[in-house]
Amino acid sequence: MDRVKRQLGCSAEIQYGAVTEEICAAILDTGIGKHPDFGERVVAFRDFVNNRQTLYDDSGHGTHVAGCLGGSGLLSQRRLSGIAPTCKLCVGKVLDDKGEGSIESMYYGLLWVLENRLRYQIRVLNISVGIGDSGGRGRMEELKGLLERVCEAGIIVVCAAGNKGPAEGSLSPLGESSKVITVGCHEGGFFGNRRDLCETYSGRGRTGMVDRKPDIVAPGTDIISCNLRWQRDRRGRYRDAYVRKSGTSMATPIVSGAAALFLQKYPYCSSMQLKRRMLLTARDLGEKEIMQGWGMLDIQKLFASY
Repeated sequence: MDRVKRQLGCSAEIQYGAVTEEICAAILDTGIGKHPDFGERVVAFRDFVNNRQTLYDDSGHGTHVAGCLGGSGLLSQRRLSGIAPTCKLCVGKVLDDKGEGSIESMYYGLLWVLENRLRYQIRVLNISVGIGDSGGRGRMEELKGLLERVCEAGIIVVCAAGNKGPAEGSLSPLGESSKVITVGCHEGGFFGNRRDLCETYSGRGRTGMVDRKPDIVAPGTDIISCNLRWQRDRRGRYRDAYVRKSGTSMATPIVSGAAALFLQKYPYCSSMQLKRRMLLTARDLGEKEIMQGWGMLDIQKLFASY
């Protein structure tokens, strides 16, 4: 995360400057582990898969995603902190230990976020997951409708473009909505000509779509964030506190974190105003719109002269 913050202009001054309001970012994923970088900031947890009461993550995906968004970087002297290291987190477990989920679990997860948005001051929702359409087209349309209701309630919804690219029209179904911010991944040349970069498989939109999809891109290759399987030895030293993962799942919470950070400082900015500002300040990478949308997230420009 250190190099990601440098790439996107996310300085310590922006991260730790005056916070006007404590807001919450919701995450629907595989859950969240009890990692020291989250402290006591996980204010709500709900399990829509196994109905367990205490927070957990049996995959590691959700813990990594949460770290990208809001990890404090406690075990790395802030170097590997997430983008919004002081925001609160609400976590819904909608995927199992294999990272698989159903339309039903996602539906009830979205409903939970919608019903609790005021109670926990939820302003951002991160969805770094893809949901198959095994429940039928009708049920998927209901899910998309509920997703748009969440957006209309004033929550900025950030969805992964998915990892089924590079074919045209390979976006994750939830990312097709015009009301969400759909995030693809791109390294912006950081790794040179490496062949396994996330942009080679990031989901693409379709030529001629009314909205650019994905809306925006962020780094997603070899992202170092919180490891579910961290250990503490007898001397109190932490081992394996962080781990590398790649994909649009990692790029998405980087954008969600930027949104949360902005709303902590400017809480009266509406979700639509923030979305528009985020897209208009993105850095054009010179790629096709179906690959980059408006371009690379630029946190320094996002905050400049607001």
